[in-house]
Amino acid sequence: MRLPTLPGGEVDEAEAIRIIRYGIDNGINYVDTAYNYHGGKSEVVLGKALQDGYREKVFIADKLPMWMVKESEDCERILNEQLERLNVDYIDFYLLHALNRETWHQAKKLNVLEFIEKAKQDGRIRHVGFSFHDELSAFKEIVDGYDWEFCQIQYNYMDEDYQAGKEGLKYAADKGLGVIIMEPLRGGSLVKNIPPQVQEVFDQAPEKRTAAAWAFRWLANQPEVSLILSGMGTLDQVQENINTLDSALPNALSEAELAVIEKAKAAFLERIQILCTDCRYCLPCPQGVAIPRVFRLFNDASVYNAFDSMRWQYENMIKKAEDAGRCIACGQCEEVCPQQLNIIETLERAHNAFA
Repeated sequence: MRLPTLPGGEVDEAEAIRIIRYGIDNGINYVDTAYNYHGGKSEVVLGKALQDGYREKVFIADKLPMWMVKESEDCERILNEQLERLNVDYIDFYLLHALNRETWHQAKKLNVLEFIEKAKQDGRIRHVGFSFHDELSAFKEIVDGYDWEFCQIQYNYMDEDYQAGKEGLKYAADKGLGVIIMEPLRGGSLVKNIPPQVQEVFDQAPEKRTAAAWAFRWLANQPEVSLILSGMGTLDQVQENINTLDSALPNALSEAELAVIEKAKAAFLERIQILCTDCRYCLPCPQGVAIPRVFRLFNDASVYNAFDSMRWQYENMIKKAEDAGRCIACGQCEEVCPQQLNIIETLERAHNAFA
């Protein structure tokens, strides 16, 4: 999903193959791709990288894009196309991609699970799982709804209570599922442009580690975590991650080390701009401002020092006429806010920061 690219945006095939093979040569044995990554080129490049004997050294994970499954026949067509792109006879780990409550119900309606069983029986896939983006109750419903072998969730030390979260991790593990972690660095937010307050926590720690190493070790410390995914785009990242995880084991962090992570988390959270609970009492706004979404984006950009990288999301809100710039300070939202937040002032600050 994050292979190295050329200036025009195309995958740098030669460098990607070099990086993938280096990783495999140095102990990585699981490679994750998807039908839509890099505009469909990820599977093709991975297929090339796994020639010359490398296929036999790894497990391939690929995904059925549930948002593209409109009828049962789409499953067959997509899987066969994936096998062709990868130039393989079978896929080791096959996931229903980005399941949520809606696509889960759609999958059952379109007999996707029956297709999965058939593909497993005829040898085109070996193990069945799903990746997930929704709330905890939907996660539990999906876990309980089929005899899955594994699942994949977003999880890191800042997202313990987000989506499936820590409770979902333990719930799936207790039912015997392997649990694969995606976004261990929160899309790079935990390592890029680190706020000075957070960097100071790591600098003062007795163990000298990079921000990425702290995040990975926190995950590896939890015995319910089966495997950690990392989207690596440079050889340096591959080398650092291999060195970090070579010695990261479950239940290996001391109380002092866990305290470092808690201090870093607290330093991030101190940067929250407004304590909106997303109760939505402020909606609908007469001017169409998506108030809770503006605040969520403002908080995330502030916490992770990421206004530049997140500005495109605000630009999309402007295009949809949902941005904070539409506020006319009528005060209707503040009259009904149970938290008595300074909504008007914060909307202005958010708009100025992004626009």
